[in-house]
Amino acid sequence: MARCRCRWRSVLICVCTQCLLLVTLFLFAAVSVCLNMQENSEAQPVFKPKQRITSHFVAAGVLRNGTFGPFPETFWKRHDGDDGIWNRLQLSIDHRFNPILRPRVAERGLKRFGDSILKQSFSTYEVSPRENVDKLPKRIQEFVSHMQRRDYPVLLQPDACGARAKGEEEVPLLLLAIKSTEMNIKNRQAIRQTWGKVGWVAGQKTSGGAQVGGYVRRVFLLGREKFQELGVDMSALVKTESQLYGDILQWDFEDTFFNLTLKDVLFWSWFSRSCGQTRFVFKGDDDVFVNTAKMVTYLHGQLREPNVTMEDFMVGEVIGAALPNRVNKSKYFIPHTFYKGLYPTYAGGGGVVYSGLLTKRLHHMSKRVHLFPIDDVYVGMCMVRLNAFPIHHPAFLTFDFPGKEEDQQCSYHTILMVHKRSPNQVMELWSDLEKTEAQCRDVPLRVEGKNKH
Repeated sequence: MARCRCRWRSVLICVCTQCLLLVTLFLFAAVSVCLNMQENSEAQPVFKPKQRITSHFVAAGVLRNGTFGPFPETFWKRHDGDDGIWNRLQLSIDHRFNPILRPRVAERGLKRFGDSILKQSFSTYEVSPRENVDKLPKRIQEFVSHMQRRDYPVLLQPDACGARAKGEEEVPLLLLAIKSTEMNIKNRQAIRQTWGKVGWVAGQKTSGGAQVGGYVRRVFLLGREKFQELGVDMSALVKTESQLYGDILQWDFEDTFFNLTLKDVLFWSWFSRSCGQTRFVFKGDDDVFVNTAKMVTYLHGQLREPNVTMEDFMVGEVIGAALPNRVNKSKYFIPHTFYKGLYPTYAGGGGVVYSGLLTKRLHHMSKRVHLFPIDDVYVGMCMVRLNAFPIHHPAFLTFDFPGKEEDQQCSYHTILMVHKRSPNQVMELWSDLEKTEAQCRDVPLRVEGKNKH
């Protein structure tokens, strides 16, 4: 009997020892796993969508579990509360039309979306703009107060796509769209008598001996002056001017420097409705000088160039990686609290040429880009979102001739546009251009070289 008890005790001890070893092993494994998870959790936090603890943007609905690997540095970085008012307003629009985040919305294109999309971004703005607007300079405050609005009525407009010559037989090659003000009557008159004449403009002969040319039209873009500031009402005089020349396109908004962007946006809309198959647009200020014959020749060459895409065509003096002006006494002053970051690549607004097809694309894109106080920068913002980029050409002199190059013989036959010139200078330059046409006819357009500025 004693032997039997001893045998069962040995069996029990053997079995229990193995069980204890197994339990100890499981406990050790569990402790190791917990410690490892704790270390990993310290190195890589658990993603909690509602808390947004990551500094990078994650598209909603793409994660199906609670953890994820580290984000690549090139992914979208989330914008913080230090961004400017314009940046934060535009961010909600750009997210809405992002083809990755909202492929269905992007596939619908731009034409179906109106200006109401921009107004909605104010209601979805994470922090009310009013919290920071009161601290902005007065001019910026005034701009923000109406930057949602674009439905300004037309006061005066041409019967067709700008003033034209009688008996036009072809589609217009070029529309001269010139930004002006009610007060600048002398500027407009000088342009009408010189480089802005409408009708057939002959260019140079091609290598094959054929004469190139095209029909040119003209329109002046105006807002409305404040009667109280001028001390005189210009509306009656401008109306008479419109009846006489048929080249005034005027809207009922205050004509200020920051509202030049409105002229672009409203002009694109008017062009899309009224200008049909017009090939090119020259958009410039009323204090520039244009070599119209050279411009016609150059544009014909671009039409024959197989590598030029007309849907994206824009040419001028290109400015890249520009910084906003932070000098508060400058008319170009943009504070950090309104806009943060570099400007996109853009063509100087003194004078730029783009195709009629691009004009219509800019019109549609402008419906999803908030207005910006600097007009040529705004055009660059629209171009970037179209994945289009302006072409730099040294014959566009937004900042005048470099050095003493202007004094060289035939210098004005080498340029397409130069800024800036008074009405009297425009008249004199045009007369000189006509006198020296024979001797300077074959002079090529200027290129960047030792006189590069």
